[in-house]
This record gives sequence, structure tokens and C-alpha cells, in this order.
Amino acid sequence: MTAGGLSIRVDSGAPVPPFEQIRRQLADLISVGRLREGDRLPPVRQLASDLGLANNTVVRAYRELESAGLVHSRRGSGTRVAAAAGAVDDHARAKLAERARDFVTAARLLGTSDEDALAAVRHALASGEGT
Repeated sequence: MTAGGLSIRVDSGAPVPPFEQIRRQLADLISVGRLREGDRLPPVRQLASDLGLANNTVVRAYRELESAGLVHSRRGSGTRVAAAAGAVDDHARAKLAERARDFVTAARLLGTSDEDALAAVRHALASGEGT
């Protein structure tokens, strides 16, 4: 799903609940600066409809983001990114390290060599995957 240039995907077969998949993807976009302070997130109904989910699923993801201080919601003006760009750098590094650990764990479980894992990352970076 693309909304306002954002690509959000939900894998219904994944063990991670849909609200958490949305929360994680939006938090990552904020942490790396793709979503900046003041940027408006898609309206709940629009995102839910685009993803084929119940409104409450998106509401929960937004609520979790708000609890983490990453967004703020106000009736009439929607949900906007709250994190200041300067405060994102350390958070982005921490999230990137977390994602790298997750990737290494997955690669190890697949029995992938370090060289093959690095090649996969290089390929993803070169092809622009995930953007």
C-alpha cells in the first residue's frame, strides 16, 4: 500500500499481529527520517481500507506510536509525526542495530553463510528494496 509516498505492507500470514507490523514500519520510517516532524500520517480509515484491515487495527498502531512519543493525534488535524529530526539520529542507530540483529538471526536460522548474508544486504541496498 502506498499512501502519500509511503509503502506499508501487512503480511497476514506473519506471526506478528497486523497492528504491530504497521507500528514497526511507521516507527522505522520516522527513525530514519523518511517521516519528519509535522508530517501527517494517512487517516485511519484510509490506511485501514488500503490495507484491507479493520479501523481498530490502525487505531491501535497509531495509539502505540503515540504512547512512544513518535506521533500526536488531534481531532480535526489527524495524526502527525512528533519526533524532532535531531532526536531521531540515536533512535535510528538503535533501530538499525536491532534490525541488523534480527536479520543475522534469520540468516543463521536459514543456515546462510556470512558472505551470502552480506551479499543479500548489498543486493537489497543496490536495488533500492524497502524504499
